[in-house]
Amino acid sequence: MSPSPRVLRRCVAVTAATLAAVTVSAAPASAAQPAGTTDVRLITFNDFHGNLEPPSGSSGRVTLPDGSTVNAGGAAYLATHVKQLESEVKNSILLSAGDNVGASPVASALFHDEPTIEFLNEMGVQASVVGNHEFDEGYQELQRMQFGGCHPTDGCQFRDTYRGADFPFLGSNVYFDNGAPALLPFTVEFSGGQPIGVIGATLKDLPTVVSAEAIKGLEFGDEVEAINRTSGWLDRLGIKAQVVLLHQGDNTQGGGPDSCTVSPGPASQIAKGVSASVDAIFTGHSHQQYNCSIADPAGNPRPVIQGLSFGRLLSVVDLKIDKRTRDVVRGATVAHNEIVTRDVEPDPAVGKLVDEALTKAAPIANEQIGTITGDLKAAGAASGESALGDVIADAQLAATTANGAQIAITNPGGIRADLNYASSPAGEGDGVVTYGEAFTVQPFGNIMQTITLTGANLKNVLEQQWTATTTRILQVSSSLHYTYSASAPVGSKVRDITVNGTPVDPAATYRVSVNNFLAGGGDGFTEFTKGSDLAGGPVDLDALIAYFGAHSPVAPPPADRITVVA
Repeated sequence: MSPSPRVLRRCVAVTAATLAAVTVSAAPASAAQPAGTTDVRLITFNDFHGNLEPPSGSSGRVTLPDGSTVNAGGAAYLATHVKQLESEVKNSILLSAGDNVGASPVASALFHDEPTIEFLNEMGVQASVVGNHEFDEGYQELQRMQFGGCHPTDGCQFRDTYRGADFPFLGSNVYFDNGAPALLPFTVEFSGGQPIGVIGATLKDLPTVVSAEAIKGLEFGDEVEAINRTSGWLDRLGIKAQVVLLHQGDNTQGGGPDSCTVSPGPASQIAKGVSASVDAIFTGHSHQQYNCSIADPAGNPRPVIQGLSFGRLLSVVDLKIDKRTRDVVRGATVAHNEIVTRDVEPDPAVGKLVDEALTKAAPIANEQIGTITGDLKAAGAASGESALGDVIADAQLAATTANGAQIAITNPGGIRADLNYASSPAGEGDGVVTYGEAFTVQPFGNIMQTITLTGANLKNVLEQQWTATTTRILQVSSSLHYTYSASAPVGSKVRDITVNGTPVDPAATYRVSVNNFLAGGGDGFTEFTKGSDLAGGPVDLDALIAYFGAHSPVAPPPADRITVVA
């Protein structure tokens, strides 16, 4: 595959920046540029996940400082807000902090996310770090997304050709297993005559959230080490203004778009260790909103910022760059998160692109697969159990009974949206569940697998829901019940496990159905890898569709499978 013209221009830009930097650093004092600064605006979004349409429900709202919410997001509105922000500062650069694609709604995912890349090209994105979801379909598909060409199996279904991304995919800590770099570590953007180094780094723990097959032959290194190494290269090239696109984030304890109520997490730790040469850090992955100032190793403040997900916020950092030194005047930096409201005129070109994707997807997306009697929410009760998680786990158990399955367990991260009782704008009617809605809930195409675990293995699986830093409550079928203590130490929280009403025997064996992601130890559930006698099953989405076909109307189940005590 040949690189797209714009990517080639990026490579030329890096070379030009290097030559310019050498010239500047070698120039005598008498040739110094006049004093003054250049204003440059950096505009970034993260975790777009192919949400071309305005996202619905809580996924389409932004929480304000007073706890109220405002509807936000949608590709055509996002493009309008980008143009407005660019019009305010002549020198602007548009970037992405990763997960542009993957886990996408049907209008993008049916076409292998080609409509989303076309949208990003239309907006003028200039660089993006790779997130974990860029690897969902493997490295070769990531390369096709970058450089173009039709899908090797499905061909070009969205348009007759696919030209690829007009911007580079960055990953300074992504390597082949022989140590060679698998992606560009950085690019250089010129704005207002000033070179700005853009470094990309994805999460080092990416192998825990992507199937092993998808990243076979790749390794993911420490974020701080890779960023600092790359920053050092830029320093030696004389490129003093530097920013990082980091696909890793923190969680928050509430607040508005510009609050900094983060719980200490991986992004904060990385930010504290990243070279003082870096002037701003844009984060992603955790789908949170925050705008923090974290001191670099030299004690100077710099913004560390994230803008939720699905195109609801734009993270904006305004820099002043000294014309003589070409470095950022750190004390003059201003950062904020801009809400992508829907009270603006939608961008007509992007609106046309979205309509094209929706029209082409409609015959499949609008097909009815079943009905529900009330909302099936992905968010959990106090125990972490959710109505939608219950239904999905029950569907997976029903789909694998031929394998002798007694239990089904699914990961909460694989449940990507709610199923709402109210009709969508497509007008299918209240309570109707369409293929497109089910696809949005289960977009990964994971394959069901049934394995044999001992009762001791099963308890260990449930104990792995808690680590020192994270909690991930697995969603379980109606055949499995247990109690956990919120205050008990990690590793000793779970008790009173029953299967079909009978207490679990640590020495007995049980047939457990999970998706292939969990079977491979995904999300840190390594105990699943001890399973034996693997039998394959259907794709998880097909299991859900079949369940709706057989059990509609489906009512929200009571949250009685997981009990939490103090």
